[in-house]
Amino acid sequence: MVSFFNMKPPTKRQTKDTDLVMPPTKQHLTARELFLNHLAQTTDSPLLLEIKQAEGIYLIDQQGRRYFDLISGIGVSNIGHRHPAVVKAIKKQLRKYLHLMVYGEYVQLPQVELARRLMLTLPASLNNFYFVNSGSEAIEGAMKLAKRYTGRTELISCLNAYHGSTQGALSISGSEKFKTAYRPLLPDVRHIRFNEPSDLELITQKTAAVVIETIQGEAGVRIPDKSYMQALRQRCTQTGALLILDEIQCGFGRTGKFWAFEHYDIVPDILVSAKGMGGGMPIGAFIAPKHIMEVLKSNPILGHITTFGGHPVSCAAACATVGVILRNKLPERALRKAELFKKLLIHPRIKSIRSAGLMIAVEFESAQVTKAVIDKAISYGVITDWFLYCDNAMRIAPPLTISKEEIRQVCGILLKAINKATNASSDALLREDV
Repeated sequence: MVSFFNMKPPTKRQTKDTDLVMPPTKQHLTARELFLNHLAQTTDSPLLLEIKQAEGIYLIDQQGRRYFDLISGIGVSNIGHRHPAVVKAIKKQLRKYLHLMVYGEYVQLPQVELARRLMLTLPASLNNFYFVNSGSEAIEGAMKLAKRYTGRTELISCLNAYHGSTQGALSISGSEKFKTAYRPLLPDVRHIRFNEPSDLELITQKTAAVVIETIQGEAGVRIPDKSYMQALRQRCTQTGALLILDEIQCGFGRTGKFWAFEHYDIVPDILVSAKGMGGGMPIGAFIAPKHIMEVLKSNPILGHITTFGGHPVSCAAACATVGVILRNKLPERALRKAELFKKLLIHPRIKSIRSAGLMIAVEFESAQVTKAVIDKAISYGVITDWFLYCDNAMRIAPPLTISKEEIRQVCGILLKAINKATNASSDALLREDV
């Protein structure tokens, strides 16, 4: 009898590209054509840069042209692309195991080591971690946890907030423009104005949780007053509502502290993280005191489950990321680098600059000017972007590892782009007036 254990492996043969059989009409399509025709599109005007390699703060296209990545893949590559420590950690874990089991069953060293390292950055109360795959998933888990723990249903978030694009996360996001087409969404969701103390009275004993970005990202880097954040914390405590801080964009050193809430001398009940957490690998987390988190394990069991959450390779990459940030004191350096950006980016067409460390919004007079500047900057080799709810501001959120010399280079290019774009915009406006 032939058993699995004494079966001979199949004869090896040379694998060729032609083994991947495609219909004759598809064989000669370019990568761009395949992208446009067979990958789901999210806008009518994707950037269509075809990148073959990334290293540090640079992206390199198929022609070998180098681009400064001034947005870190939208807040992801906080320690740069393919950081050697992250690559080493990934390779080391690949030699051991990949996915083993759904979340929460096996003791996996990358997960427990990541929890240990993160505890070194957090207040003692935030000591229990649920690792997931993304920011949206982390928000979903935090929302469920708050409702389960409090027994309440009402969720409060802020106008112009962005918490993700899944059903629940979209429900608590604060822009109707992105929600109308997908209604009905979750019931019992209310919105308050960000950094408006008078609205805090809307938080009551019916409120399960207030979900708020410590620093609003897609609203164009909106920084709350310390007094507001402390009043928010106090109001949540008074009413028994949980305070959920979303640090998907502003966490992991970007604002000058490892966690942005450290600027405000408060501690959330639940903390949400993702993006910069994995050094380029997909991972997220919601973090809470153990006595809160443990409600997910009973009545019913498996209160929140994920197949790939806490993937060992992503956790290994995140462990390396934490180490790089702490060893190199990247949060402290981010503050000094932000000051250099503000010192160099002086131009009559710039209306204001808002920054929390290397989370920067450069505001222009209109969305038209902003788009023209961004397009010109990309043509000059600097990748930047706008904000979902603040389209007259340009996003600057480079890897925290960017050097002062690189900052000087990109600021010179941005000023050149502003000059060229605003002259062109002025000419276009004059033609319209005529």
